[in-house]
Amino acid sequence: MQVAEKTTPQTQFNFSRMRDNAERTTDFLKNLTHTSRLMILCRLSEAPATVGELEEMLSVHQTSVSKQLARLRKDGLVKSQRDGRSIYYSLADERAGRIVETLYELFCD
Repeated sequence: MQVAEKTTPQTQFNFSRMRDNAERTTDFLKNLTHTSRLMILCRLSEAPATVGELEEMLSVHQTSVSKQLARLRKDGLVKSQRDGRSIYYSLADERAGRIVETLYELFCD
């Protein structure tokens, strides 16, 4: 007969934090399962880029690139910086860059 483990406030706090982290991780992984978003992240792991540069790389319309960048911004994976009339996008999270670089090494080299 197994004895059920008692739940303490400390255990519940850790579970709550684990759930929050799992949800953020799931959102991140969902971005990796979308071809255009993954390609954008791979490109941005090399250097910042404009929408026009990403549009050319992906061979899709600017509205599609902007939509994908909006999703990545919402999820905290990319950030933007204005330089004159141009807006450059770059990775916002070092962890995302490390994972994307690892995926690139494993599957794209």
